Amino acid sequence: MSYTLVFTEAYNRRAARWLKRHPDLRQQYLKTLKLLEANPFHPSLRLHALSGKLQGMHSVSINLSYRITIELLIQGEQIIPVNVGDHDAVYG
Repeated sequence: MSYTLVFTEAYNRRAARWLKRHPDLRQQYLKTLKLLEANPFHPSLRLHALSGKLQGMHSVSINLSYRITIELLIQGEQIIPVNVGDHDAVYG
């Protein structure tokens, strides 16, 4: 089953800013998005639900240091990226 990534303007701005600061991670970032679209439950993404003020959202890993927080709408088979960055940036 394939999912659809739905990018908001706010996310696109955050991602562009993050990619400008981390051009060396562009390929890993794009690979993560492709895998997320194909199979968000792939073990390498380390998908997990968040709690606290981010309850209702999930997180996937780009690598050990960087993550993407997402809204995962299983019924509509849509994934809405919300934020990208290191642990403190996306969870803080």
